[in-house]
Parts: sequence; structure tokens; C-alpha cells
Amino acid sequence: MQFNVRPYVCGALGRIDTVVLGKLTGAGPRVRPALQTADAALFSSAPLPPYHRTEGSFAFSWGERRPAGHDDWMAVAETYETPGLIGDGERVTLHAGALGLVDVYYVRLGEAVYFSSLIQPLLSLVPAGIDWAAWASIIQVTFPLGEATPYPAVKRLPGSSALVHDRGMLGTERRLPRWLRTEPYETWTSAGELLEILHEVYKDYEGRRLLVPVSGGYDSRLLCAVAVARGADVESWTTSPDDGTDTDIAFARAITRELGVDHRVITQDPADYPGDAQEVARRLEYLTPHHAWYAPFAKEVHRSGRMLVDGLAGGPLLKNFMVSGAALEATSQAERSAAVLGSLSLGAPSQPFLSPRAQEWIEEAVREQFHAATSMLHGHRAELPLSVLHTRTVRGIARSAVNLVGPEASFAAPFIHPDFFDAALSVGVARKDKGRFYRELLHAANPRVAALPSTNVVKQPLRRVPLRSTAGPARVYAHQMLRTVAERVPALLSEELHQVVLDGPDALTRFTGWNDRFWVRGLVLFGLWLSDFEGDLGDVSPPF
Repeated sequence: MQFNVRPYVCGALGRIDTVVLGKLTGAGPRVRPALQTADAALFSSAPLPPYHRTEGSFAFSWGERRPAGHDDWMAVAETYETPGLIGDGERVTLHAGALGLVDVYYVRLGEAVYFSSLIQPLLSLVPAGIDWAAWASIIQVTFPLGEATPYPAVKRLPGSSALVHDRGMLGTERRLPRWLRTEPYETWTSAGELLEILHEVYKDYEGRRLLVPVSGGYDSRLLCAVAVARGADVESWTTSPDDGTDTDIAFARAITRELGVDHRVITQDPADYPGDAQEVARRLEYLTPHHAWYAPFAKEVHRSGRMLVDGLAGGPLLKNFMVSGAALEATSQAERSAAVLGSLSLGAPSQPFLSPRAQEWIEEAVREQFHAATSMLHGHRAELPLSVLHTRTVRGIARSAVNLVGPEASFAAPFIHPDFFDAALSVGVARKDKGRFYRELLHAANPRVAALPSTNVVKQPLRRVPLRSTAGPARVYAHQMLRTVAERVPALLSEELHQVVLDGPDALTRFTGWNDRFWVRGLVLFGLWLSDFEGDLGDVSPPF
């Protein structure tokens, strides 16, 4: 991992133990001091000048967008979606971005907090251990919830949160982000008006060479159409999402041909899948089984010299993605929350993967964590899309752009720009139902491109293609990791899955459905983690 456009940072605040701080700075990428005071320290892998500095105050940030000037930490987090460290007199504040896209991990030791962009360096300060609740979420919904990481002593600073050292006391400060402080009532923003806002957002990218990946869906074709309309220097690439159809590639070719954009298909080799899966898992620090298919694509982006324009958050904001009919029709908060969690969770596999006791414990643990992670959204007019954004988008989906494309290459996420985000959120969920509003927006942007087939609509594939993730090399790797789980934590797996493990790699050929594949991937990720940390975890006995 090369920290080219976003630096690696670490540091501390509070009553800092210099020996502990020295262990932290020596455990990760090479760093240099950016700030050292009696109660705050900040180290960075690249020069990190403050965006504000006076005799009694300072302000640093390390996202890609640099704040224009000194402001309240929440204003900086909302406007620039960046973490930072701010000192003003006796108060020092370490804050996340408003959504928390850029990771800030921390441990608390004594009267100090030690933080890092990566989890691994913090494990030099605390025992690794296993957080079973975090793994419950990773297995059931494919990402952790709230502050959780796989390690009980290491936490992730959530969006719109800060750790504060004030007059000798450490504390946590959580604030409501802009979209919760002011409820976005329906203003009947038209598709044309929202398109104008998107064009304004693109002015921030003028003069940049753009790479807009087109997948065949709504988000990517909209972003590419706007880039072309503005006369940008733009290319488009597509790769297989390893969904067994490769419909994205066929549809992307039609879209880019209509737009007159140079198009390239990034190929993938089934023999490379185990290596790609392990590399992505380790780079994402075992937090999600997503994105193994994205590895070859991300490596090419690093060499492209272009800024990636990513459709992050487009689905929840513009077409009710992961918002089910049951959620829309719910008559109580309990029903609504259960419906959203049901959409985010993996469906039932073709045969039991977990033991009955493990299944029961995991479902309850995930319910409790989901409630804690989304309770601030309850009763909000846009609760449903925000519940998806604050959980799946931030902790799972954003990792491809933030942690696989970045920090080597720049990326832009136009849909989370404050002006577009607020306007899109104000459009009621009823207008967005079944993609109606999004189709209006696409038609306003380019009616010819809007009329082309979309992966958001087509249910039957144009053709079937072999899956990399279930090919021979992948089966051998998956079986090895499942065997590790079966040996280390036998109580986790069902009798049926234990038998599959005994039957060997080819027994996994039965798992070709979407849900089956993700159940396998989550358990394989767990097996890799158990294997990689075999000498560090100690007792991994489950609580069920």
C-alpha cells in the first residue's frame, strides 16, 4: 500500500506515554512528526502542513479535500468528509468525517487515546483477541456495525464523532450531522434541477483527467454522461463483478459507445482469485468479504494517472437501494428496523451453514448492534436510505474506493457532495420507488443513454459465464479456510457444513447461488483471519 494521495497518520491525545507512542509510530508505515505538544501528537507518512495555525491553536486534516480555513470540527467533517485533529487552547479534538468514510481507529490506554489510519499498528499496543459481535456482523451482513472491529480493544471512530481531551479529561463527542439536524422535507426538486446541481459539483474536477467506471447500472452511466456533457477528458473502464453473467460488460460497451468514450475491459484470471481474495482481505483488514473481484481493476487505476469518479451512495440516495417494500409499508419502528436489517442481511443459504446455537446468538448480536448504529435515524423522514448509507455504504461498499483505489490514487464521490446529497435526500422515498425518479434524472442527462438496457432493470442474464469465486483454484482456497474454521471453532458451523468440509473442495460446487456464495466468503474471510493471527489470538471459544 502506497500512501500517495492520502497519508497514513497516527498519533495520540491526552496524557501521552512516549514509550507507547514510540511503539505505535514504529509499528506502521514510516512517519514523520507533524505536531508534538504536551497533550497531542500527530505523525504522517508525508508532509502534513496544518490548514490553520496560530500561537494557541492548530488544525490538521488528512482527507483528499483540504479545508479552506479554520472552523468548528463538525463543519469541517460535513463539508470536506475528512478526519482531522484540532487544538484550541486546552481542548484537543480528534474527529472523523461526517459519514466516516476515511478510517480512524483508536485504542484507549490509561488517560490517553492512541490512533491510527490502520488497525494493524494499534495491535502493537494491545492484545489482538476476538470480538465475536463484530464477526457476527461481518458474517451476517458482510460488514461490522458501529465502532466494531475484529478486535475488542480496537475501535473505529464513527462518522460525526470525535474524541476530545479537554482540561485533562478524555471524552467522546457525538453530534448529529447536517442531514439529521435539519430534516430534508420534500421540496419537489425536479430531475432537471438535481442534474444542474451535479453539473456544479463537477466544476470541482475541471482540469482533471477522469476515469468513470461504467458498470451498466444507473449510477455510472449518469456520472459518465455528465462528464462527457461537460467536455471532460474522460475514459471508462469495466471489469467483471464476478456475478456469473458479465451483463455489466455488454451494457457498458453500449453506453460508452453511445457517449463516444474510450472503453477498456479489465480482464480477470480465475487462477489469480485466491491471491486477489487474500490480498483484498488483508488490505481491508478483514472487515468485509466484499471486493475481491475489484483487485485487478484497482491496480490498473493506480497506474492510470486519472481520478476515479465513483458512484458511491447513488443507490440509497436516488433509487431506494436495499429499501424493501416491507420497510416502506411498515407501521411501527420495530417493523421498519427489522425490514431494513432483513434487506442488509444475507438470505437463507441452500442448507444450514451455522449451528443452531451460533445462528441464534449471531442474529441477536446483529440486531442489538444494528439498533445501536441506527437509533439516531429513527423517525427521520429519510430513515430508510440513511440506514443503508450509515451502515452498508460506509462500512462495506465504500472500501473499494477509499481503501483499494485510495490511498494510491484519487477518487471523487459526486453524490456525497453536500449540495447534491441534501437535494437528493429531500426527494421523498415514494418518488424514488422502483427507480422512477432515477429514470427521470437519466433522461434529463442523456435520453439516448437512459434508454439503453440497465443492470438495474434486467433480471434475466444475457448469458452465463463461469464464476471466478467458485472455480477450481477458489474452491481449494475456500476449502482450506473453511477447514481452519471447522478445526478452530467447530461450534460455529452446522453439521451439514462440517460434512461439506470433510467431503473436500469439490463439495463446494453446490454453492453457486448469491446467498450461498456470500455465506462461504464470510466464513472464508474468518478462516483467513484465524490463520493469519493463529499465534496471537489465544482463546477463540465462542459465546454460544
